[in-house]
Amino acid sequence: MSLFQPTPNPGNAADSTRPLADRMRPRTLDEFVGQEHLIGPGKPLRVQIERDDPGSLIFWGPPGTGKTTLAKIIANMTKAEFIEFSAVLAGIKEIKQVMADAERARQYGTRTIVFIDEIHRFNKAQQDAFLPHVEKGNIRLIGATTENPSFEINGALLSRTRVYVLQPLAEDQIVLLLRRALEDRKRGLGDLHLAASNEVLQKIASYTSGDARSAYNVLEVAAGLTNPAFANPATASNEITDEIVRDALQKRILLYDKAGEEHYNLISALHKSVRNSDPDAALYWLGRMLEAGEDPLYIARRVVRMSVEDIGLADPNALSLCMAARDAVDFIGMPEGNLALAEAVVYLSVAPKSNALYTAYGDVQQDVERTAAEAVPLHLRNAPTRLMKGLGYGKGYQYAHDLEAKVADMQCLPDNLRGRVYYHPTSEGIEKRIRERLEEIKRQRSRAAAQAQPAPAEPRNNDPEAK
Repeated sequence: MSLFQPTPNPGNAADSTRPLADRMRPRTLDEFVGQEHLIGPGKPLRVQIERDDPGSLIFWGPPGTGKTTLAKIIANMTKAEFIEFSAVLAGIKEIKQVMADAERARQYGTRTIVFIDEIHRFNKAQQDAFLPHVEKGNIRLIGATTENPSFEINGALLSRTRVYVLQPLAEDQIVLLLRRALEDRKRGLGDLHLAASNEVLQKIASYTSGDARSAYNVLEVAAGLTNPAFANPATASNEITDEIVRDALQKRILLYDKAGEEHYNLISALHKSVRNSDPDAALYWLGRMLEAGEDPLYIARRVVRMSVEDIGLADPNALSLCMAARDAVDFIGMPEGNLALAEAVVYLSVAPKSNALYTAYGDVQQDVERTAAEAVPLHLRNAPTRLMKGLGYGKGYQYAHDLEAKVADMQCLPDNLRGRVYYHPTSEGIEKRIRERLEEIKRQRSRAAAQAQPAPAEPRNNDPEAK
């Protein structure tokens, strides 16, 4: 007795109306290409599958790396019912119904695998609905996500699953899959008798960023442009050419999610390349973000941050140039504004580096947090009223411009932080001159302190010590 409609076996139907990527989906581990670190002989996931380990799993990886395929292979090998959820469409009501059905099915000896695509899109309440059923063993949960599970999946659910990280497929692996699709007469394009050189398939692979599904889609479009039944009779042939692939691709598919982890990975790579004075790497990561559709003003804001965090006063012009780049992006828009950002990141990359200001302000933040907020010293306060003057506001203040060296020996920090030094300029760029200037200020302050000392009193005639 089955409470569910079984998932159709893809090996039994070669419905040409289904997308090529779905028709060519591997049915066994031996057909599966890629992820050798997980499903190679003796590797952890393969061992878990072969032992029929009922534990729940999370597959984390970019699109087109085989997350759904692996879940279906597991269901097929373990003879379990396979229920597929979409986190975009399913709600609490649907989840509870399926969980109740799975609990009843278990009583009849039927195991249920619940596969959740894009599990990171489930909210906390939806994820919590699976917890008791995972713990009781009513279901084997397999989730697929392109986002970091540490951030997107509840800790309670995450602790009850094993996370496997899937990597983008290598270009030679994509080429192997495409060649299979061209030759497979049952599920693929073999009946069309199409030809394609390895160089053409390599181009498809290189333009799809390790995503097998995207590569299949490009090949299917290219086949449609090549097949005489669909193509222009005057240009039709059975050869998938480089020109046909360019038409099928239109634009390179770049792996990028402006709200996901890859967004932060790429901006991190850009920032660290700038910090390491590598203009070529900085330009590359900038291009990766811009060509994938990142908001240029977001990049401009981060570039401004780099100018003050990693260059600072070693080259104060860096901040001005980055602000000008931001204004240029805002004024002329894209794609023209990309050169303004390119100019900024190259300038920052080759500029002298100093994080002295960044470190100094970090120390200030710690002191503000950890020390008592003492009152401003009286001599630093303005005294606009007679009452305030009577209370000592402004008493003892020394106006620096009235002094020859323009430096007074006057305490400007509160008493509990007297003598604290935050800013330690480096010897890089302009900060070398700033350091020399600070040393001169220190000497001037010492001289001012010595001059402010009262002269020794003259001994009195009746003073025994003076005789």
